[in-house]
Amino acid sequence: MRLVIDGVSKVYRGGVRALADFSLELGPGVHGLLGPNGAGKSTLMRILATLTRPTAGRVSWNGRDLVSDPDAVREVLGYLPQDFGVYPNLSAVEFLDYLAAAKGLEPRAARSRIEALLELVNLGEARRRPLGGFSGGMRQRVGIAQALLNDPQLLIVDEPTVGLDPEERVRFRNLLSDLSGERIIILSTHIVSDVESTATDIAILHKGHLKARALPEQLLKHLEGCVWEWMATSQELPALKQQFLVSGSIRRTDGIEVRAVSEARPCPEAQPVTPNLEDVYLSMVAQRQGVPV
Repeated sequence: MRLVIDGVSKVYRGGVRALADFSLELGPGVHGLLGPNGAGKSTLMRILATLTRPTAGRVSWNGRDLVSDPDAVREVLGYLPQDFGVYPNLSAVEFLDYLAAAKGLEPRAARSRIEALLELVNLGEARRRPLGGFSGGMRQRVGIAQALLNDPQLLIVDEPTVGLDPEERVRFRNLLSDLSGERIIILSTHIVSDVESTATDIAILHKGHLKARALPEQLLKHLEGCVWEWMATSQELPALKQQFLVSGSIRRTDGIEVRAVSEARPCPEAQPVTPNLEDVYLSMVAQRQGVPV
């Protein structure tokens, strides 16, 4: 089982470049695709889901080209787009039943699968309610369920935790971990904590380019000795944000605890601390925006 993205670029009308010579090879596991809004993540997901054609480059699933042979992956694909829409007058069961028929699932097996998935995403009690009355988080959980209808070998989820409360977000992360194994899961998000707790490896995308791809521990090693914390005053904080890459600030009773990324000690009071993925992510994005690290 192998998904290969080879030199993919996408240029939209007007010369807007969303992806530039992007290459990545993926096998079974949970792969985090991390990047800010506008980095090109959703464009890449749409190309992988065969909804958009690349301007250049090639994507293949087990050696079969997705442009000339899109059915190669559509039969085994589960996809949750960033902007997931529903039919408001249908219930969750009716909506999923409709999508199961569109995917060619056998009716009896589909009904059993739908009931199990609605319980899995904690919507069992709401399964007969019209989707128009669902909250944003509940609709997102319906989207997660529909992506799993055909027990996909390739599961693509684009910003899946948007609208979910903290408990639902943890539930979804655990679900992804449980689903990993003999399938490829791509989790595309700008929320570092989503990939930090689930991904077996992480690719960082910025302005259409692949900036890094590594195991989480390898990314953390990149910033060893470059993350610092110290106490500052409220008046000092704006200037510190101009001078350093501040990755966090917490107000304490005696001032503000500042966390920053810097190759050199920012001030005599600064103490080195263990880096986290938020530090790594911000440092890689900031480097491309001219902020010294």
